[in-house]
This record gives sequence, structure tokens and C-alpha cells, in this order.
Amino acid sequence: MPKFLAILILLLTFLPTTSASDTLDQPWDGTLRRIRVPILMYHYVSDLPHDADDIRKGLTVIPPLFQSHMQYLKDAGFTTISLYDLNAALTLGTPLPPKPIVLTFDDGYRDAYINVFPILQQYGFTGTFFIITARADANDPVYVSWQQIKEMSDAGMSMEPHTKDHLDLRERDHDFLIYQMQGSIESLAAFTGHNPRMFSYPVGHYDAAVLTVTDELNLSIAVSTANGVLQTTSGRHYLPRVRVLGNMSVAALASVLRAP
Repeated sequence: MPKFLAILILLLTFLPTTSASDTLDQPWDGTLRRIRVPILMYHYVSDLPHDADDIRKGLTVIPPLFQSHMQYLKDAGFTTISLYDLNAALTLGTPLPPKPIVLTFDDGYRDAYINVFPILQQYGFTGTFFIITARADANDPVYVSWQQIKEMSDAGMSMEPHTKDHLDLRERDHDFLIYQMQGSIESLAAFTGHNPRMFSYPVGHYDAAVLTVTDELNLSIAVSTANGVLQTTSGRHYLPRVRVLGNMSVAALASVLRAP
């Protein structure tokens, strides 16, 4: 074998592989795309407290039902992807696997670590967890701790910002938005070692000023609470999701995912 060819093969062997996160700093290629990718939105995955009101009931999926949801997704051939994968598909046309789906969990309740995390690992799934970082700073027992956030991140879960205090971002001044949005980004980066590029608006609310800061912070994707499964390049800062309600049976979930 010629010496130059042997050297070339050696160099190619040690070149790093390209992942979806490697494409984040590549510019959009200019093609507008629309892709059908359901983004499921969960909140609590836990048993209901005895005094649960209607809001808590609507936001809570009990663990056996959540396990059934995951079993259905596995049996139906869905593949979990990250929002980083979706961003690469929307901006660069990077191929996605058949039947892609994104699993998101808002607020960062402690049950995300206790109940959700092990079930996702059981099925070989990944999830995106939107964290209210001031709750972790305060070591609030209702929410995940920084140690748990780091463990989940190290295991391949996406730990992304949901502001510091989960306050409505609309009609706020620029300094307030920077504090809430950039502050939560910097906290997650410090504890996980990863620079978060995804975001979830508290209660799905945003206005023009919020979108301006989303641009300033170079966030790749932000999700809303609008209902839908079609994701577009031009709408990457307010992507729709599918809200999973506490009484959503496996049959109901399957029906939603089959809908056009």
C-alpha cells in the first residue's frame, strides 16, 4: 500500500463523527422545510396527591399509564429524537429516522428523575427536560436537584432552560428577559457542561420582545404550548406540541399520533 494512502486511512479513522449537535453553528441552508414530528408535552408523571385539583389532575400522568405510553411508542416503531436532531433536519435537511418523536417534560419536577428517567432508559428512549433553574438553586424537594440534572444529562437526556422562576415573559423589559432566559441557560451550562440551545416559554406565552431575546441568545429552537405536529423552519422559535393530559389513554395517544 502506498505510504500516502496508509496515512490518509489513518487520519480518516480518527476523524470525529458528525452529530446533530455539531450542526448547531452551521448556518441555515436557506431551504424552508415542513416536517411532521410530534413533540409530546408531559408535566407530572406521578401518583395524584389526595387533594389534587382539576389543574393538577390534568397535568398528571400516573406512572403505569406513562409506561404504557412508552410501550406503545416502542411497539408502534417510533424513534425518539432530540430537539437538536429536529433543528438539524429543519435547517440543513439532515435525515431523521422513520416515525421520529420528541418527548418533552416541562418544569423539572422531582418525578422526572424518580419515575420518567428510569422508564426512558428501560426503553432506550431520550427526553428533553425543561428546567426551572431557581428551583434547583433552592434545592426545592419538589423539583430535580442539580446532582440529578447532571446525572440525567450525562446519561444522554437534554436538560434545557424553562427560565429561572417560571414567570410570564410577556410585557417585560429587556433586562428582566435576559435575567430569566440567559440566567437559566448559564446555570444549566455550569452544572451540565453543555451549552443549552433549546427553550420552553413558561405556560407557552411569548411576545415580540421575547422573540427578540430568543434571537439575541442564539437559541436554536423554542417550544410553545400551541397544538400541532407539523414543524417548520420559519417557526423554530415557537414550535407546537401535543399536550398529554392525565386521562389520555394509550388509544387516545395513538389516535392523536395517527392524525394528519
